[in-house]
Amino acid sequence: MSIPFIDLKSQQSRIRDKVEAGFAAVLDHGAYIMGPEVGALEARLADWSGAKHNIACSSGTDALLLALSGLGLQPGDGVIVPSFTFAASAEVMPVMGAVPVFAEVEHDSFNLDPNKLDAAMDSARKAGIKVVGIIGVGLFGQPANYPAIMDFAAHHDLWVIDDAAQSFGASWHGTSVGQLAHVTCTSFFPAKPLGCYGDGGAVFTDDDKIAEIIRSCRVHGMGKTKYDNIRIGMTGRLDTMQAVVLDAKLDIFADELTARQTVADRYAAMLGNMVEIPSLSAGATSSWAQYSVKLPAGSDRDAICARLGEAGVPTAIYYPIPMHQQPPYQHYPVSADGLAVTHDLCARVMALPMHPYLTEDAQHIIASELRKVL
Repeated sequence: MSIPFIDLKSQQSRIRDKVEAGFAAVLDHGAYIMGPEVGALEARLADWSGAKHNIACSSGTDALLLALSGLGLQPGDGVIVPSFTFAASAEVMPVMGAVPVFAEVEHDSFNLDPNKLDAAMDSARKAGIKVVGIIGVGLFGQPANYPAIMDFAAHHDLWVIDDAAQSFGASWHGTSVGQLAHVTCTSFFPAKPLGCYGDGGAVFTDDDKIAEIIRSCRVHGMGKTKYDNIRIGMTGRLDTMQAVVLDAKLDIFADELTARQTVADRYAAMLGNMVEIPSLSAGATSSWAQYSVKLPAGSDRDAICARLGEAGVPTAIYYPIPMHQQPPYQHYPVSADGLAVTHDLCARVMALPMHPYLTEDAQHIIASELRKVL
């Protein structure tokens, strides 16, 4: 049998009637971009997260760009960001003429290590870069330790963005993602725990001024009308059809998060004696966007993935090359501690199928095939 890495078909069967009815409504009123469904979605997302403002936009990357605009990032400014992450977390700084400063992550959570932020600051200072903010990343679904990161930021007069492209729906000690940093950004790429059927994203904040700037920048820096341009902006609007999909998915989101945790718990019981399994920090929950294990040191990861693929078990590697070693980023500052944990993770992580509809029988097959290969 072939096991899907992500199963969107089973999910779609639960929401198809509402999605099709919503599409029909959009076809009837014809407001295909920023229609009334977008405002209704923003209200639901703000309510879900507890944030005062939600601004829906065209992608998770655009959400980061809008957040940086709202925070007033200037060319030459430095922003601390983990090197073990997807490109979007780092590329938004150079796009705006600013500088990513690559920092270390924790071995267990995969997230920015608050105890290593000083080393990143030192590297920036030596490079003559003034650091103005931090972008943490809730990698694979678990939020970073934002209380500790926010304490460091307050001490150094920095702002903090939570890149929650993978962790929306999770929480830290009862506080939902969306309220853990000054600004939170998420992605609605189809493979995310809450995804649409195209590109989409959103920004969350309690700050009225930041929200005002983001709403303006989302439509070319508009003022009172879209032909009244009061700042440099972009095209960052959300398609109405995607709002329809997300509204339907929000109806079942809580149920799916519970199911994802069940799948993660089953993996932990089945795989714990074979590989290093992901663990949650005390008080944290995860949306389990991915289930990434750490293979034994020295394993031939490519061969393992190939053998599993031949057995019908798909895998993925998030992420094989740290950002600071990617060609466009090699000249930016890197934390003075050398990022040993980042290098180790890049060499050993492997993601297994993860979605709310993964059955126990399928997981037994996955575990059995992994045991054979190892």
